[in-house]
Amino acid sequence: MFDLSQKTALITGAGQGVGAGIALALAQQGAAVAVNDIVTERAQSSAEAVRSQGGQAIAVPFDVTSPQAVNEGVASIAQQLGPVSILVNNAGNAGANSFAPTPFSKLNPDEWQKFIAVNLFGVMNCTKAVLDDMIEYQWGRIITISSGAGQTGLTLGVSVYGAGKGAGISFMRHVAIENARNGITANSLALGLMNSVDDAGVTAALVKSIPVGRLGTPADIGAACVWLASEEAAWVTGQTIGINGGSLQS
Repeated sequence: MFDLSQKTALITGAGQGVGAGIALALAQQGAAVAVNDIVTERAQSSAEAVRSQGGQAIAVPFDVTSPQAVNEGVASIAQQLGPVSILVNNAGNAGANSFAPTPFSKLNPDEWQKFIAVNLFGVMNCTKAVLDDMIEYQWGRIITISSGAGQTGLTLGVSVYGAGKGAGISFMRHVAIENARNGITANSLALGLMNSVDDAGVTAALVKSIPVGRLGTPADIGAACVWLASEEAAWVTGQTIGINGGSLQS
């Protein structure tokens, strides 16, 4: 089950954290993975980590918010590994910019664009770049890594980030229905609290709010992506699946 051999996967924002975990998980199931990151060194390091575990991986650094850069990157992947058949839209947060949680009433309008650019337009750019080949081959998997912040209101000061994530979820639903007869599925994973917080005191406080008693890990998300990318999940499309330990916070 969950055999991804003969498939080419592009994982955006995969130079670290959740994206790196997804890249490793897909490679372990046989996919050839293209590791994207806006920082070249991170993409290269993550790709090398996959290869050190016996997987096939290349680094493809580019900025997902630039349509030209995305198209050039996808063309390079096709030349080296073959057309992309699995896309994981993982690049997010504020892209290359800083992300400081701030109440909307105190957020300068100049700060809005960075959240929408990566969490919506980045998803759209990458989806557009791979969709024609998926339609031609009548097979494809598109997975967008979203957040509970795109589904529910929070007090954390992440309103515009949540708006971008929510927009990405909505976009995936439309792509799913438009391409349901083309052998293509499109789904979103709404993540809960992850183990990316370094402060032990903060982490301990966060854990208390999660019903299962721990933060999420890159391996948790990688396993979900393996399933959605597989033939076994061919009847799952247009869905937003919570991966959150029972909590809707993000």
